[in-house]
Amino acid sequence: MKLIVTLERDETGMVVAECPSIPGCVSQGETEEDALANIREAIGACLEARAEAGMPLTVAICEVEVAV
Repeated sequence: MKLIVTLERDETGMVVAECPSIPGCVSQGETEEDALANIREAIGACLEARAEAGMPLTVAICEVEVAV
């Protein structure tokens, strides 16, 4: 399964990783590599919890580029 993950540095310098297609699936790390490793772990846990609860594993998202 391939999922889109966003990375954003917060005001404290941590890299925040979020998986938009899994509501509430967020993690962080000191580096991008750490954040990606942590979000992989979070995605696994979130998918397991959603499956156990009988919820859809993911929700539909739409990625759109907007020129400004």
